[in-house]
Amino acid sequence: MERALLSNVIATSDWCANQLLPRISPSFLSRHRHTRFTVAKPAYFSYKRLSVFLAMDASKAAPAKQVSSVLDATAEEEYASLSKLLQDFTNISSIDKAWTFNSGNGNGTQAMFSISQPNLLANKRKKFMLSTVISKENENSVTFQWAPFPVEMTGASAVVPSPSGSKLLVVRNPENESPIQFELWSQSQLEKEFHVPQTVHGSVYADGWFEGISWNSDETLIAYVAEEPSPSKPTFSLGSTKGGSSDKDCNSWKGQGDWEEDWGETYAGKRQPSLFVININSGEVQAVKGIPKSLSVGQVVWAPLNEGLHQYLVFVGWSSETRKLGIKYCYNRPCALYAVRVSLYKSEASELELKESSSEDLPVVNLTESISSAFFPRFSPDGKFLVFLSAKSSVDSGAHSATDSLHRIDWPTDGNFSSLEKIVDVIPVVQCAEGDCFPGLYSSSILSNPWLSDGCTMLLSSIWGSSQVIISVNVSSGELLRITPAESNFSWSLLTLDGDNIIAVSSSPVDVPQVKYGYFVGKANKGTWSWLNVSSPISRCPEKVKSLLSSRQFSIMKIPVKGVSANLTKVYLRGSLGFGEEALQSLPGKVGSQDVNDVLTAIDHVIDMGLANPSKVTVVGGSHGGFLTTHLIGQAPDKFVAAAARNPLCNLALMVGTTDIPDWCYVESYGSKGKDSFTESPSVEDLTRFHSKSPISHISKVKTPTIFLLGAQDLRVPVSNGLQYARALREKGVETKVIVFPNDVHGIERPQSDFESFLNIGLWFKKYCK
Repeated sequence: MERALLSNVIATSDWCANQLLPRISPSFLSRHRHTRFTVAKPAYFSYKRLSVFLAMDASKAAPAKQVSSVLDATAEEEYASLSKLLQDFTNISSIDKAWTFNSGNGNGTQAMFSISQPNLLANKRKKFMLSTVISKENENSVTFQWAPFPVEMTGASAVVPSPSGSKLLVVRNPENESPIQFELWSQSQLEKEFHVPQTVHGSVYADGWFEGISWNSDETLIAYVAEEPSPSKPTFSLGSTKGGSSDKDCNSWKGQGDWEEDWGETYAGKRQPSLFVININSGEVQAVKGIPKSLSVGQVVWAPLNEGLHQYLVFVGWSSETRKLGIKYCYNRPCALYAVRVSLYKSEASELELKESSSEDLPVVNLTESISSAFFPRFSPDGKFLVFLSAKSSVDSGAHSATDSLHRIDWPTDGNFSSLEKIVDVIPVVQCAEGDCFPGLYSSSILSNPWLSDGCTMLLSSIWGSSQVIISVNVSSGELLRITPAESNFSWSLLTLDGDNIIAVSSSPVDVPQVKYGYFVGKANKGTWSWLNVSSPISRCPEKVKSLLSSRQFSIMKIPVKGVSANLTKVYLRGSLGFGEEALQSLPGKVGSQDVNDVLTAIDHVIDMGLANPSKVTVVGGSHGGFLTTHLIGQAPDKFVAAAARNPLCNLALMVGTTDIPDWCYVESYGSKGKDSFTESPSVEDLTRFHSKSPISHISKVKTPTIFLLGAQDLRVPVSNGLQYARALREKGVETKVIVFPNDVHGIERPQSDFESFLNIGLWFKKYCK
């Protein structure tokens, strides 16, 4: 197994992130799929959101006491010190997106960065925009001239520049039944503002999954995904309306109407994602017709303009003819690319306008019928082909996130889809990677414009082993290159392109995010990519944080696992992304045994190397990492001095009837064959197997003091799972602490909850690592 070796790490996240900050408070990734083993002094392993802290130095803290309303002077001082340190780490900004624009005067490029930061007092994440001018003075030097201050984007749900960079769309979703606001900005002012009432549609989706906002080529129309209008509800009355009560009948009320399925975790109460187009000249909004009611739509893009006055929209559709299973972090939900025609006409000003058409005139075409998954559609610059990702391996196996593949369709520019040619595999699924070779594609997003100037090379971020890297892919030849430094153990995220140059961000468990500028040196096929550090105010942090991190270091370790098949002898992190499909698919059906043994093997290895004190090992994990945490303290009861679990899965037999992903219980328990045996009414045999795979089956052996952090609104692993396990521990006399956050979902992401959660974890570990 590959692990990262650290020295004296202060704190870390239990979520395995490609931009992992050395902080207690985590950034919960959109794809939620990174897995990493790490060792530190104090050290940690991270396996599917699991962290095992291995302390070397004796704690200098006074005998810790559980934090309560009454604290002695020493404990109160320690609490305040940890709280201040955690605030310093929490205040480090995250870089979310970036865009570049031509300056118009030939003097460099203008860029805009979207950054965010937790606001503990407001209990929200603040969003900012920070502008800069990029000047590439020579081949080995680039200058970013940053604006003196960022601008807060209060209330902005989405920000999308037009293709030319001359306009900026800002969408503001209300927190009540007020209209949705569409603002159109030029370089100097607000040009137009439209308010779309809830009777037309609900909030615009800006979640990174169903989200899709796309400008057409002449920048007059914008396609987007929003909640369908609220259905009418029945009215119940006790009598006739009295005079003088015309505004509201005091003798009647609105009923609830029929219950409708939603897409589970984080989508509770949100209505069906539907497709709309707005004319930015008139403000007219139309629902796109012809899309079956059974399809939830997302990720819409305009197809290249063809001859005539017909233009197509391409979107991703998820069918929901039966139950909608949870979709957040679940790439195993079947989906396809569809094309729908939008009829246009030329106005007197020779601008394209929307034309009313019946749904019968606009049939929807399934472009990817031969493959079970297709998403993130992107057209080549010349419009000749359409490229997309597929999670076919996830759909076919039932694993929530498996090895991706990349595909291409030659686009029929005449609109004749009957002549659509077969899907071309650009990057197939890699079953088993040898050594440090390409392990397969693991990509959580694609830039809206990922293309280099040759028109056929696109750039992607992808997990490669224990890190995230940036790769280039020629979609015509299939040639693939890793363009971030091979010797770097940092994780890299692609932000945007500056012509044929790259703006990215890199980080590590002991390094805050750093902006990087990449450029190609040499001739095509014979050159290399070079990277420059960019001085940025975004990466600045308090001196105490700098001082603490400057003495820390990390590296990657390989720890052989016993009992693997001959094909997996060189695969060290079974069940994780970044090591090939065979290694990943080895885990379903073996959860609670293979993963537990791998973690214990890694712990023993670093203890044998003298890197960890066996009397000071603690474990923390969330979600499936919480599943591993509670398994570990049951199967290795003498290994850990303390444990912490955030929304842990402790009992599959209980979870299967309450979660938004009951199919997962079958796949994890039975392997890929569980996908076909999934039913909403599990048998006695199923429930028995679920129990045997669960941490609760080992609870009689647990003696590790454990703290539980639970989100009361969690639909993925409902709060009853953690509470049942915690109550069982208390019943048998194990010291237990439970904190329930009433308004948090699975990720416990609200800033105040996240802060309180990790502060208490830190105090809990200090108490038992004395």
